Amino acid sequence: MKIKEIRDNKIFASIDNVYNQSIINHYVFIKDEKIFVGEITELRIDEVIINLLGEIVNNSFIFGISSKPSNNATIEFISHDITGKIISFNNDVNGLLLGYNPIYEDIPICLNLTTFFSSHFTILGGTGSGKSHALSKIVQEVFKPKEYIPYNASLFVFDTYGEYYPSFLGIENANPYISFKAITTNPESDNELLRIPPFLLGVDDLAILLNAEAPNQLQVLEKALELVNIFKREENDIIKIKNDIIARAIIDILLSGRPSVQIRDQVFSILSFYNTEELSLESEIVQPGYTRALKNCLIVDNDGKIREMELLTKFFSSFLLERDNQIIPKGNIHYTLEDLENAIDFALISEGILKSEKIFDTNNLLKVRIHNLIESDNKKYFEYSSYITKEDYVNSLMVKNNRKAQLINFNINYVDDRFAKIIVKILTNMLFDVTKSINPRGSKPIHIILEEAHRYVQNDSDVKLLGYNIFERIAKEGRKYGILLGLITQRPSELSETVMSQCNNFLVFKMTHPRDMEYIKKLIPYMDEEVSKRVQTLQPGNCYCFGPAFRLPMIVKLGMPNPTPLSNNVNILSTWFVKKQ
Repeated sequence: MKIKEIRDNKIFASIDNVYNQSIINHYVFIKDEKIFVGEITELRIDEVIINLLGEIVNNSFIFGISSKPSNNATIEFISHDITGKIISFNNDVNGLLLGYNPIYEDIPICLNLTTFFSSHFTILGGTGSGKSHALSKIVQEVFKPKEYIPYNASLFVFDTYGEYYPSFLGIENANPYISFKAITTNPESDNELLRIPPFLLGVDDLAILLNAEAPNQLQVLEKALELVNIFKREENDIIKIKNDIIARAIIDILLSGRPSVQIRDQVFSILSFYNTEELSLESEIVQPGYTRALKNCLIVDNDGKIREMELLTKFFSSFLLERDNQIIPKGNIHYTLEDLENAIDFALISEGILKSEKIFDTNNLLKVRIHNLIESDNKKYFEYSSYITKEDYVNSLMVKNNRKAQLINFNINYVDDRFAKIIVKILTNMLFDVTKSINPRGSKPIHIILEEAHRYVQNDSDVKLLGYNIFERIAKEGRKYGILLGLITQRPSELSETVMSQCNNFLVFKMTHPRDMEYIKKLIPYMDEEVSKRVQTLQPGNCYCFGPAFRLPMIVKLGMPNPTPLSNNVNILSTWFVKKQ
């Protein structure tokens, strides 16, 4: 082969030999003052086109080129033994066997385990192209019995369809040093049922859970968390603060100017739910000559007025504290969704929201939504019997039979898409919070792997309301704390562009949707028009690999996982047809 032209990153060379087999996708040396490595990408009658891939520096292959060869450079095919060193990492403790190159089928292709799991990764492809098998293969290879055991690994897989259980269970059976923990949303399963402690939810978590949309709703949620933290404590420890909060809310109602009947009903409602030994509907109001129960002072006369309004205002004012005495203790309180519902109800009143019907209607949606949640089947996922810290809760997710669990699979197949998204976001937020607090930083890495990631990692309204999206925050900040994302999806164009832009390693299976193809061409390095055409014609189980975890961009024929995930299509032949009797 003789070089005719070098244009952009391609070499056009003439050929005068007839080859008995295809030489497309074979690798060649281009020897000049440097040694370059190229791949034959196109074969014509008397010409080949070679794509420049990298250089040999100090006897090692380096992807990318710093210069270009001259027209006098010589071209020769690379010998078989050298090809393996160029296209694959070593199959050692830091090498993870992925599969084989279709052109060099006897050369195993290993990715660099450290580089792959030290950054965010993405597995893309259409339905049935091999994504689930790829994740199963990678995870199985990580935990395959070897001299060194990844005992401190923590992989959290959010399994949208519940298809990974047999594949991951096989890991535990094959490696006695590794524990696989299955957590499910199926109440009929023998596996552990997913339970999220409601008392660990912060304002942002509640906003996601209750689909908050307006900033003033966040104020109500903040107040509700403050109130539930007070009203669930022992009364003797905090009775004066409880009295102050109740009294202030009722004074606001008394002075609201609303009809007396409405005022009476609201005061009755508050004191029925929120009361103390000193302040309740039965509290005695003493006046010269007689004593009456508080509830009897709320009677509306024939003129539609509460005649004891001044007396009531004075009575409740006696419970008000100076601001310096309103210090509220925080944390370590167990409470339920029902407690939160009551706190939201009271927050709507104590924040003075009753003064504006429009604002009340907006914020009353929070009360309606938490009540609907309590009345729904999803309530069981928030039932937690005793108090636990967030750190201990996250650690409990990684314990099975008093042993460290390295692989935790959340089967979220038994809840609808909307609620699944809420669960994934809340748990991810908790994992991020705990990981950030670990000292030394990054010493206990966590990987969050999302099947059907386009359902969760979207351009949501979270950024507008909360100031951030948890997945985008992890994508940008997670690596320094040791929390990393793995995204598996068939619709990359529906993913957050911010998250996709932070991924370094890609496995791309067959894709044909024009919008998705244009999207990934813009975001993935080395995804040019030629590679894009190849991706659209890949066979099932074959993928194009990009990123620093691979020696160079290449097609890999994926090795089959064993056991395989439950991701096969329905068998129409066996389900439709029966033999005639």
